[in-house]
Amino acid sequence: MTPQPPASRWTAAQVAGIAGRPWRPCGLITPADVRRIAPGLDVWDLWPVQEIDGATAVIGGAEIWFALSAPAVGDPVERHGRARLRLILREGGEWRDLGPALPDGFSPGSREWSGSAIIDPGHARVTLFFTAAGRRGEASLTYEQRLFQTTADVVGAGAALCLEGWTEPRQSLASDGIRYDRADQAQGVVGEIKAFRDPAYFRDPADGAAYLLFAASLPAPSSAFNGAVGLARADDDSLRTWTAMAPILHADGLNNELERPHVIHRGGLYYLFWSTQAEVFAPEGPIGPTGLYGMAAPTLLGPYVPLNGTGLVLANPAQAPFQAYSWLVAKDLSVSSFINHVGAAGPLAPEGEAARAVFGGAPAPLEIINLDGTRAW
Repeated sequence: MTPQPPASRWTAAQVAGIAGRPWRPCGLITPADVRRIAPGLDVWDLWPVQEIDGATAVIGGAEIWFALSAPAVGDPVERHGRARLRLILREGGEWRDLGPALPDGFSPGSREWSGSAIIDPGHARVTLFFTAAGRRGEASLTYEQRLFQTTADVVGAGAALCLEGWTEPRQSLASDGIRYDRADQAQGVVGEIKAFRDPAYFRDPADGAAYLLFAASLPAPSSAFNGAVGLARADDDSLRTWTAMAPILHADGLNNELERPHVIHRGGLYYLFWSTQAEVFAPEGPIGPTGLYGMAAPTLLGPYVPLNGTGLVLANPAQAPFQAYSWLVAKDLSVSSFINHVGAAGPLAPEGEAARAVFGGAPAPLEIINLDGTRAW
C-alpha cells in the first residue's frame, strides 16, 4: 500500500469565497411537506441499505432505510439523548415505519447515532455500522462515541420485512488518541462536542478494499474548531477488523463538525461530502451557511479540492436557514435529508417550545445534484 498523503484542508479562504459566488439554495420546504413516519415520532439522519458498490439496494421491490428516532416531545434538541435506530420502508416515493431496528437493551450505548448499512449480493444479510453514544446503563448521559457493527438476516418482504438474528455488536474501530481525539467527554453541548461517529461504508473500485469514513476531531489541534474526516481500512473481506488510517480532510481553525462524511465514485473522481451547520464554524469567521459541502480528488486518499471553489454544494434558502439538515448523496446523485425547522428565520435557531412548534422530524423532499469535475449544482 502506498504511503498516505497529508490530509487535505478545508480553509477559511475557501469558505470566505462563498459570499462572492452565486449558489442555488434548496427548494423551500413548507408545512405541507412534513409527512411524519408515524404519529408522535421524530425521525432524522436517514440512510438507505446499500449494495456493496454504493447503489441504493432494492429489496423485494422496495428500499429499506435506517433513521434515528425519538418520541416527538419537548425541545427537539433533547432528541439526541433518546435516539434509537428505526427501520423504514420506502416504496413509490412513500415512507412507512417498520418499527425499532434493534432490540431493547441491545446497543452498547445509552443511545444510537448515525451510521450506514450494506447488504450482501444475495440480499440475505444486512451489515449495519452505527455509533454507540455513551454506555448502556450509565446514570447520566455522556458524550463518548464508539463505532460498532452488527449483522442480521433479511426476513419477509414489503411491509412484512424485518431484520432478525442480530449478531452481538462488535466494535469496528477505537480511537487511540493519537490519530483522532478520543471523543469521550462526560459532558458537552450539542455543536461543541468532539466527534468519533457516523461510520460510512465505501468500497474503493481502485483497489477493491472496503473503507469506513467517519466524523472525527484532530487530537492535537491549533483550535477548538478541529473537525476532520477519518478513515479506516478493512483488514480483509470479512469486514470484522479495521485498521485506522490518518484523516483525509480536516478543518482545523475553521469548523468543529464535518458530519456524516461519505464518498461516491463518479467519472473517475472521488467525491467526498459532509454536512455542517453555521453555528459550528469558528466565531471569528468566515462562517458558511448550514448546508452540504464537498470536495473531489483523483484517489480516495486525495488530494481533495473544494467543489465550486468553496466546498458549498447546497444550502437552505436565506428565508429558512434551518429548514433541513443531514444531507446524504446517493450514487444516483439524489440527496436525502430531514426536515428540521420549517419556516424559522433569523440568525439563531428556535429553542424549547418555539422549536417544537416548527420542528419537522420527517424525511425532507429529495434534491438532485449534478456533478461535472469540480463543479456541483
